[in-house]
Amino acid sequence: MARRAPSFICQNCGAAYNRWQGKCEACGEWNTLAEESASAPTSGSGRKPGKGRLFALEPLAGEAHEAPRLPSGVAELDRVTGGGFVRGSVLLVGGDPGIGKSTLLIQATAALARAGHRAVYISGEEAVAQVRLRAERLGLSNAAVELAAETSVEDIVATLSEGKIPRLVVIDSIQTMWTDTVESAPGTVTQVRGSAQALIRFAKRSGSTVILVGHVTKDGQIAGPRVVEHMVDAVLSFEGEGSHQFRILRAVKNRFGPTDEIGVFEMTGEGLREVANPSELFLSERDLGSPGTAVFAGIEGTRPVLVEIQALVAPTSLGTPRRAVVGWDQSRLSMVLAVLEAHCGVKLGGHDVYLNVAGGLRIQEPAADLAAAAALVSSLANAPLPADAVYFGEVSLSGAVRPVSQSAARLKEAAKLGFARAFVPESARGEAFDGGIKLTDIGNLSSLVADIASRGSRPARAKQA
Repeated sequence: MARRAPSFICQNCGAAYNRWQGKCEACGEWNTLAEESASAPTSGSGRKPGKGRLFALEPLAGEAHEAPRLPSGVAELDRVTGGGFVRGSVLLVGGDPGIGKSTLLIQATAALARAGHRAVYISGEEAVAQVRLRAERLGLSNAAVELAAETSVEDIVATLSEGKIPRLVVIDSIQTMWTDTVESAPGTVTQVRGSAQALIRFAKRSGSTVILVGHVTKDGQIAGPRVVEHMVDAVLSFEGEGSHQFRILRAVKNRFGPTDEIGVFEMTGEGLREVANPSELFLSERDLGSPGTAVFAGIEGTRPVLVEIQALVAPTSLGTPRRAVVGWDQSRLSMVLAVLEAHCGVKLGGHDVYLNVAGGLRIQEPAADLAAAAALVSSLANAPLPADAVYFGEVSLSGAVRPVSQSAARLKEAAKLGFARAFVPESARGEAFDGGIKLTDIGNLSSLVADIASRGSRPARAKQA
């Protein structure tokens, strides 16, 4: 029998090479290639390779039954997944260390166990006693959750297949699992892929919902091969910072639901608490009457969310001014600054610009252009914006303010929180909304800049300088 050549696998992206090299040509990372022995191909059904079996083909036309869902007991988690867990689905949950992934999943398994369903939590990183301590701290020790500390995939599948099939299985984490079919160390790309494939096969065969917890790299990507994200049915990202008490659960991929919904949680001493009204929480500590702050009326999926955008424009002593942004796209900030410079006469070439979305939320829609521009001009002109006003609208390269979707939902949320004015695109007036909010049409960004600059006044010390 011919000797198998060694294979070198990139631990960052999963690319394979027949010899070692310092840099991976696929992802560009250095020193990520590790030697893994190539094992013989195995079949999922355990039969020898040979002639395939015949299977029946069905027509495209037919009755389409909606996949049955099981509510998790956590409303924000159900919102992100599309209404609950689909039978036989596999979810991959990723997030930074200490962000609250294990806390969220132990709360979900306890809620299902209290509802009368069998829920299993298998930890590959902690002992059973450590998981029990977390459950006691969260007040969940009386829930009938079955625990285990195991890393062998074959033993896990054999144990779960005995008796009543569990409705929910949590694997924490997939990087610690290993399978006998792969000859490599746990945590390598080949082991992660093989372990995930075996667990996905068990979920599809038994109808149990399996949640895999994944570690993330320093740039926020889920560690391991990218093929695992393609194999699972949904990829959920748990975002947040340790300095903020807010946690955002976002669906990156979802075969059974939307990918633009978010779930908002607040980290407390008793675990994660669901936030039913994120707008009120994000605006609870905003600065009233301070220049450089504007309230943006955004949309996350079907939920309107109001957040505060903070800007600081300060003179610089450097040859190249700094441009720093947190919670928004860097390229969108560069575009808004260029439009202000070219079409509105706002000179920012000698100033450092800092932009921040308060509360740790990351905004991805272009409707925040108008609010960001208003905050920047307000900081530069030292002109506080109205405290009872919200802003939304997309700014084009010509300086025109373009319409955005779901304007009525944004205005309704603003009226519910007590806002009386709204600076909106001209087309937003055509949508039916009667909420008592005074609308100010903005057709071009230059008109908003002129209105803010007319109310501004520079500090006396700047004039003396």
